[in-house]
Amino acid sequence: MAFWIRSSYLPLFLGLLSILLLHPVTSTSTATAVRLGVVRRPSGSLPIFHEAPAFRNGGECGSGHNKLIHVAMTLDANYLRGTMAAILSMLQHSTCPENLSFHFLSAHFADADLFSSIKSTFPYLNFKIYRFDSSRVHGKISRSIRQALDQPLNYARIYLADIIPADVGRVIYLDSDLVVVDDIAKLWAVDMENKVVAAPEYCRANFTQYFTEVFWLDPDLSNTFQERNPCYFNTGVMVMDVDKWREGRYTEKVEEWMAVQKKKRIYRLGSLPPFLLVLAGNIKPVDHRWNQHGLGGDNFEGKCRGLHPGPISLLHWSGKGKPWLRLDSRKPCTIDYLWAPYDLYRSSRQWLEG
Repeated sequence: MAFWIRSSYLPLFLGLLSILLLHPVTSTSTATAVRLGVVRRPSGSLPIFHEAPAFRNGGECGSGHNKLIHVAMTLDANYLRGTMAAILSMLQHSTCPENLSFHFLSAHFADADLFSSIKSTFPYLNFKIYRFDSSRVHGKISRSIRQALDQPLNYARIYLADIIPADVGRVIYLDSDLVVVDDIAKLWAVDMENKVVAAPEYCRANFTQYFTEVFWLDPDLSNTFQERNPCYFNTGVMVMDVDKWREGRYTEKVEEWMAVQKKKRIYRLGSLPPFLLVLAGNIKPVDHRWNQHGLGGDNFEGKCRGLHPGPISLLHWSGKGKPWLRLDSRKPCTIDYLWAPYDLYRSSRQWLEG
């Protein structure tokens, strides 16, 4: 299931879509779901979530290691509500939900509450939690324009290939502030064409804004793009050929630019620019429908934004504004109502009804 937006029909679309998401239609040819009730988390300070339905494979789904779709996400208490919504959205729209295998990176591996929270919310989910050692980025992170971008876990995607099992050759990396409204298997099946990363590419974006004058005025630095046609891509939605990443030592290549940044201040936007320096202009472009990004507004005020025209398979609240925070503040943006039906937070249903 995917969505197509025409700006003149946006208000009607939002109303109809909310109804569809709150009352999904199931088919015997696709995944089925059974509501199991409400489960309380064991202990600790994490939010309490409703238990999600148990989504099952459709009849056409196979099984076995070669049928798995690997999805990697970071796991942080501050974004846990978003992570739960993202997981639910993928399961709900997947033809073969039992073939999804989740790899969560956490800076607090010893915190059993995170594991218990996911397990109690998604009892049938195939997942593992891996510890991301924050010391790997100690002394490598430079202050950016927003504090949230400076957290060590925001850089974990750089080290993903070193953390997940060696037999995982491809993985979809996703941020926690998004929902998928299409079958994630379609993104998984993209032809990488021998590239390391596949992602939606935005060549009309002002690429120069991602780097400082110090960078552009130094030919030794700016010439890195000399034989490429660099375009912006968002690192919150990427298909990664993990084998090629390891073989090409891309972690080290990204770290080299982080070291330059510490000395010369060549960018201001967290972990994104070093990815662009290494890979921009040399990725496999994916249809824009797979990252309708920027729904959280800019990095300073997080003002409301509308949808871009065209088909949509993934809604991404990149930027300062997060839908769960705006909904809780009773000052949501219209677009946030598309996220709300996936919110498993215990009091969210009460809010929608009140």
